[in-house]
Amino acid sequence: MMRKRLAGLLVLGLVFGLAACGGKTGESGAGSSSASESAGASESGGSEAEKAEAEKPQKTVRINWARDNSGNTFLELAIEKGWLKEEGIEITEKPFDASNDATTALLAGDIDIFSNYGTNGPLQTIASGENLQIIGGYMATGCMPIITRTDNPEEWKGVESLVGKTVAADASDYTIAGTLLEKGYDPKTDVKWVHYPNYSDMTAAVIKGEADYAVVGTSRNFEISQQPKLKIVAYRSDLMPWYSCCRMVVTDKYLKENRDTMKKVIKTLLRAQAYYEASDANKEECKKILGKRMNVTEDYLNSYMNNEHFRISVDPLKHEVERGWNILGKTGFLSEGWENIKVDDHIQTELYKEALDEAEKDYGSENPEFYKKMQDFYTEHNA
Repeated sequence: MMRKRLAGLLVLGLVFGLAACGGKTGESGAGSSSASESAGASESGGSEAEKAEAEKPQKTVRINWARDNSGNTFLELAIEKGWLKEEGIEITEKPFDASNDATTALLAGDIDIFSNYGTNGPLQTIASGENLQIIGGYMATGCMPIITRTDNPEEWKGVESLVGKTVAADASDYTIAGTLLEKGYDPKTDVKWVHYPNYSDMTAAVIKGEADYAVVGTSRNFEISQQPKLKIVAYRSDLMPWYSCCRMVVTDKYLKENRDTMKKVIKTLLRAQAYYEASDANKEECKKILGKRMNVTEDYLNSYMNNEHFRISVDPLKHEVERGWNILGKTGFLSEGWENIKVDDHIQTELYKEALDEAEKDYGSENPEFYKKMQDFYTEHNA
């Protein structure tokens, strides 16, 4: 019965409505072979031809990366430190605010990868028949607030507070839909969903009284903090911890043609995460780098990066992605026949684990505790 009621409400426009985590273009210089690679070649004892081949300048691989308004700290750090350049990789960032625009560009080959556009969109695109591959992640949980007016007299009691209310958000948001389902509600009929083209319009709807609540992106925390008529009552990760926010996504074709390069990217981002987590001083340094490259203020970044709900990790979070897939299917937000698609075939845990093992081998001495933690985290969330 639930399926029949939901099927008629399936609107593919919700698939790509808003960036889940929501720039100016930044780019690095041309890549070159690293010193360690050259040294290894000299000591290998190979033939003269092999030595000559090893000493050739490394070919630069250029990657077009979509960037949203909250940025990717690990990527910006890896560019700033020259770590991607050492791997012969040059990144050009292209700004996209909305998930639908980034996905369209990815499928058209205008960009090669994105990392900040949620989990819903990629999964719905996979269900529609496109062969996308999730190779890792950025935000494990975004700092994504649920907001209302400051003069709203009702006490927030959890997801139940949305029942019977007008909510500016995507009905396909599986963190809310899944939690409502678990409590016995029909997420499609027990909440009145209203849709707006962007997060700023959603916050304006709450201010004007057009919506009782709104669920907005990480990048809107500063905007909310500057608005005296709005308050945050909860975050999506209060409803569903470790829900899988922003995934790193490429097309299957691109991955097959660039698997080694993608492994190098993941490996380098893990090195960046290890650096970020090593100390508070490093986190502050990373914020300064991110602010400079995105041309945003420190207050803007502090509004979400200093919040406990902002949890960032390169891990692909297979179990959480599977959970999202099943909730989206049960609530009618995946294309017909989704049950016949094995979503695990679109989550590249093997590639990620190879990169993690290599990163630990090459960079483990920089932060040994981090790599032990990430190996355990991988087992918990993917094995």
